[in-house]
Amino acid sequence: MNRIEAMRERLASLNPVSVDIVDESHKHAGHAGAKDGGGHYLLRIVASSFAGKTTMARHRMIYSALGEMMKRDIHALNIQAKTPEEV
Repeated sequence: MNRIEAMRERLASLNPVSVDIVDESHKHAGHAGAKDGGGHYLLRIVASSFAGKTTMARHRMIYSALGEMMKRDIHALNIQAKTPEEV
């Protein structure tokens, strides 16, 4: 299973309506985080579970769902988290 598939699997716990993950690691070649093998990703996720939550709370939910991947597989994560009503 590749990283994006693993990320999708873990984010499924948030019951998202949609998840779009773009690997932007190629834009960061030579960057310190890239040397350790951690990828750079853009995450667009839409989930009802974000309703009533602040941006920070939404990000914490995502970090929690991704768990250990945030420490070893993901160096940078650009997050766009919205509810279905916000799309």
